[in-house]
Amino acid sequence: MSGHALPPAGLRGDGGGPALGPVRASGATVEAGTPAPARHTIAIQHVTHILQGGRRLGYDIEALLRRADISPALLASPSARVTQGQYAALIRTLRRVMRDELWGLLDRPVTPGVFAQVCRSLVDCATLEDAIRTGLRLYRQHIDAFAPRLHVAADGKTAAVVLHPRAPASACRSFAESTFVFHAYAVVSWLVAGQIPLTRVELSAAASPGRTDTERVFKTAVSYGQPVTALHFDAASLRLPVMQDAASLREFLRETPRNLLIRYRDNSCLAERIRQHLRSHLDGELPSLEQMAQRLRLTPQTLRRRLRDEGRGYQSIKDNLRRDVAIGMMERPGMTLQDVALRLGFSEPSTFHRAFKKWTGVAPGEYRMRGMRAENVPAA
Repeated sequence: MSGHALPPAGLRGDGGGPALGPVRASGATVEAGTPAPARHTIAIQHVTHILQGGRRLGYDIEALLRRADISPALLASPSARVTQGQYAALIRTLRRVMRDELWGLLDRPVTPGVFAQVCRSLVDCATLEDAIRTGLRLYRQHIDAFAPRLHVAADGKTAAVVLHPRAPASACRSFAESTFVFHAYAVVSWLVAGQIPLTRVELSAAASPGRTDTERVFKTAVSYGQPVTALHFDAASLRLPVMQDAASLREFLRETPRNLLIRYRDNSCLAERIRQHLRSHLDGELPSLEQMAQRLRLTPQTLRRRLRDEGRGYQSIKDNLRRDVAIGMMERPGMTLQDVALRLGFSEPSTFHRAFKKWTGVAPGEYRMRGMRAENVPAA
């Protein structure tokens, strides 16, 4: 989540709070014939944003990136992407080095373990409203830069989690606020075992150039550069019962947040269903929009309209899937670039090269070499 929210990735379950997706085990090998998972990759801008605290505090940024198997050279490629595992490893590194669950973004660190402590209090609550008020009250004891509060409209119809700023505006504070509401939304969804529909999202952060993942994460309109950061939703959701207990919390903390938003966000939208279906057809010609509509028992017009409502396009879903799987496959030393091209349905390697450079800003060979340089340079 940058000045925008991020798609999830996981971190090992040490109760350390924010982290994204499954982490690739160090030194693990993957058979070349094993299909690459269709996990979303993460824009390099998010990597830049999450390093703001480290830069502010004078840490060696290149050393931090290398410990996460991310080539520092990728920061110079605006279209570059990293895997969820790389991003998760970076979060783990920042948390461990800085001893801060918000990665040096605020003047006062959030001590590792606070996230787990708050979650233990939430599962004892009866309703979602009780849980939200409890969680925000506890976090106000650990964060000075903003005060998170729940507001319910006078007519009782709408509600909002609002972060009231208590420190001067800065890029670091804005990113910390976006991070906070991203994870708050994730925890709320887990507590009620389902996604809470948002009516709108307001972020104090400025919008980044180009398309970000924020709308895909929140599935609603996002306004940037706002006076306060806030999540707005139907107040009826506050009456939902908390569905989790101490036993499910242990599992949650072990996995957090590897499968959280994948479970409660991605699988519920049409674009993600299409993406999963296309994943099984990558090695050949992908279905046309008309063919996909027929398989989903929709008219082409309805499919276009529903994707448009989600802010997506059919061609972009196909391109993004191929890009994400290509990046994942290139982490496998046993696969040549020609192998990757063929597995993605490109009849000519040159066509794959052109497509990959369009997706990421660099040719696939150069992209792989940058990653190899990151792995071969000893971490500081």
